Amino acid sequence: MDRRGEEKSREMMLDELLGYDRVTIQCHDNPDADAIASGFGLYCFFRDQGKDVRLLYAGKNRVRKANLTLMVEKLGIPLKYLAHPGEEPVDGLLITVDCQFGAGNVTKIPAEEIAVIDHHPLEVICTEKMRLQPNLGSCATLVWTMLQEMHYPVEKNKNLGTALYYGLFMDTNQFSELSNPVDMDMRESLNFDKNLISLFRNSNISLKELEIAGVALLRCNYNDDYQFAVIHSQPCDPNVLGLISDFLLQVAGVNTCVVYNEDGGGYKFSVRSCIREVNANELSEYLSEGIGSGGGHVEKAGGYISMKLYEEKYPTLHSEAYFNNRMTQYFDNFEIVYAKERKFPVTEGKKYRRRKELLACLKAADLAELGNVVSIRTEDGTMDIDTRQDRYFTLERTGELHPVPAERFHRILELCELPLPEEYCSSMGYIPRVKDGRDGSNHLLTEYVRMSMPADAFCIYALELKRGVKIFPIWDEDTYMTGRAGDYLVASEDDLHNMFIEPAQNLLNNFEEMA
Repeated sequence: MDRRGEEKSREMMLDELLGYDRVTIQCHDNPDADAIASGFGLYCFFRDQGKDVRLLYAGKNRVRKANLTLMVEKLGIPLKYLAHPGEEPVDGLLITVDCQFGAGNVTKIPAEEIAVIDHHPLEVICTEKMRLQPNLGSCATLVWTMLQEMHYPVEKNKNLGTALYYGLFMDTNQFSELSNPVDMDMRESLNFDKNLISLFRNSNISLKELEIAGVALLRCNYNDDYQFAVIHSQPCDPNVLGLISDFLLQVAGVNTCVVYNEDGGGYKFSVRSCIREVNANELSEYLSEGIGSGGGHVEKAGGYISMKLYEEKYPTLHSEAYFNNRMTQYFDNFEIVYAKERKFPVTEGKKYRRRKELLACLKAADLAELGNVVSIRTEDGTMDIDTRQDRYFTLERTGELHPVPAERFHRILELCELPLPEEYCSSMGYIPRVKDGRDGSNHLLTEYVRMSMPADAFCIYALELKRGVKIFPIWDEDTYMTGRAGDYLVASEDDLHNMFIEPAQNLLNNFEEMA
């Protein structure tokens, strides 16, 4: 399958699968809450479409964890264990959910037709019927998204809402690794049973798992130069990894840590940080780069590394050596810049002018009807804005939101009475939302933007990076921007302390070099 075919397959919708009368939904061999919830969501959809549908899993072990057995029982999930997969043929369509047909973590069951719905990176090309979205925190979110596309009334099924909520809760380490705005949208929209969620979440750790956590803490590898720790745990539930890493971060001298184990198909890991110079979500992405996926919050994050991809890239490297080496590389490869203390090196950079193209912008005061302080959710995170401040923001075509002091805004941009072009948002992966402080409802930020045109004074200096840089901008001394080799370090012409990071393509799209 070429890249275009892959991109097309990622957009597969559920109505493309309605031509089959018999549908089998298969979870991976050690189904967790997310896999079960995702499978249940698909089961409900196809059942209500009048299909002959079943939900199953295979592998060596039955589901026995207390929280999962309670989930299946209390929510009436018809999950079946297939002890002898070859004895029951799969007629019609087989959908693997939260896994990929032919991958190492799922028993391969022959079927007439195959579809894949998963939130992990592509491992196996087995069919054109695929929907992969590895940027999501859970497969439950992906299934919810697909159900929303079909206008399926998820909100009317409280058991389904509870399952999807718990799937996201567990796969994002109790929401501590929650970062994607679509995950947040689902969490806020679901109709779920709070009492059952409380029951499930308090049935997680057994005495055996408590023993695993204790043994793991005794086998800690510590790096004194960078004050990080790495622990290789025995196989256990991902929540136990989070418990170990939370405890580890309480130790004086441990500022960041990673705790991981093997789950058959790869390595599941948990990351923690308590210093502003390291964002846990960024570190988790770095650890899994090219061989898996990672994400979460600035303090708590996690990820998954595919064993297949790992062994292809590092065939002779032991996992403990990999995590220790990769952690050291992370600290070695980034220079930290505090913009308040340094100026942009003008002699090393080039001067650029903003292209004369429409730019969406937002005045903080225009959101005052939603409250004195409102939250805006973007793909990069959530931003709180005081609507009483005299401040503007620019909304790039990528969905990025950048603060601009009012004085500077009026110097570099000119407001114009033009509507937002329909195509302006076409390249946004997620259109930012703003939350109404009165009733909690969400609104598209595009409802409040105005259009502007860059003035001749909108000029910058830019320098291509040769290595990684973390820069703390003058407008936020607690949060850094990350640049990799090939990105650009940029500064406003009128304030050389006002430095930030700009990806190369953004710079070329939005600015033109001056002679």
